[in-house]
Amino acid sequence: MVVKWPNDARVTVLWTFDFDAESVWLARDPANKDRIGVLSQGLYDAKRAVPKLLELMDRTEMPATFFVPGWVVEHHTDRCKEILAAGHEIGHHGYSHEWADPQFPERECEDFDRACEVYDRLLNYKPRGYRPPAGEIGLNTIKMLADRGYLYDSNMLDDVYPYRHVLPGGRPGPVELPTHWSLGDANYGLTSIRHPRTIQTNEHIFTIWKDEFDELYKWGGLFNLVLHPQVIGRPSRLALLERFIAYTGTFEGVWFATCAQAAEAFVAQERSQPAVVART
Repeated sequence: MVVKWPNDARVTVLWTFDFDAESVWLARDPANKDRIGVLSQGLYDAKRAVPKLLELMDRTEMPATFFVPGWVVEHHTDRCKEILAAGHEIGHHGYSHEWADPQFPERECEDFDRACEVYDRLLNYKPRGYRPPAGEIGLNTIKMLADRGYLYDSNMLDDVYPYRHVLPGGRPGPVELPTHWSLGDANYGLTSIRHPRTIQTNEHIFTIWKDEFDELYKWGGLFNLVLHPQVIGRPSRLALLERFIAYTGTFEGVWFATCAQAAEAFVAQERSQPAVVART
């Protein structure tokens, strides 16, 4: 379904940040707990990047959704409280940033529920949506979210418009807010000695984002930008993001929203057109 956005907007833009901190490196290799040089790349998230991103979002008056693992909430609680105090949304991002294995659904649920307890205990907060670590998602993931009453998932690559997941048997699942690997920063700037990637220039990244935004604007789609503070929070990358925010602001009819707001807009339209929204 082509979604009709609120106030006749032509396109919806989501600024999303996976605030992984050290958890992403611990999940890749538990032995990294003793490699403080490796962990320092993730520590940059909490030490410098998130405060700078909050400043940028405030200066540009933009809403954002931060997907935060439970481990990060435990170890960088004050930063997470600052995100909420600034009026932004926090989304569920697992506890340990462990990649879900479809062969062990119970482990995925245990990790998920452990994070839920942390959000409640330390932030007095219940996320409404989920982004699976490393984009690993299976049928259990959708059932898990439906069982727990989650509004949305933000991960799939199969569309440019939101849609409703449908479980086997026809049971409705969460709303999907799709994205794409090109709409991010990890493939262009997240690198390490053991997992090297070529670091791309700002101009290269800006061109990819710009070209995709231009076409999605014509389609009336969802521009779901997936960013990581330890990448986009570097000095020149912050300037890149600010430049791109300014570019999107030159277009009429752009709705800047949190993930929850975008999912709610889909639900509102779904209720008015119940016969056309189900997907299998």
